[in-house]
Amino acid sequence: MSVVDTIASILDNVLNKTTSELIPNTMLKIKLRRMGAPKKPSYRIVIADSRSARNGAFLETVGHYDPMTDPETVSIDAASVKDWIGKGAQPTDTVNRLLKKAGVLE
Repeated sequence: MSVVDTIASILDNVLNKTTSELIPNTMLKIKLRRMGAPKKPSYRIVIADSRSARNGAFLETVGHYDPMTDPETVSIDAASVKDWIGKGAQPTDTVNRLLKKAGVLE
């Protein structure tokens, strides 16, 4: 088999696959990203790949959460969160509680 035939075979395999077969779906999570000073946490609510670290790479910030105030402060962009949930993003347990508290989810 010649080099040209090998390249043609590889291109044929790639071209016959759909985009979803070439790029595997990644699970998106709506999670908390810790900010603030030591012993004084505040959090950003972000959209991130489920495999990324707590403070790792993220796609978008959709809100803020400050547990140190009384009562705790929650600020969320509801339209953006609903859009991401519609695209398949899953909130973590804590973010799910915060979304319910803010009235974004039932």
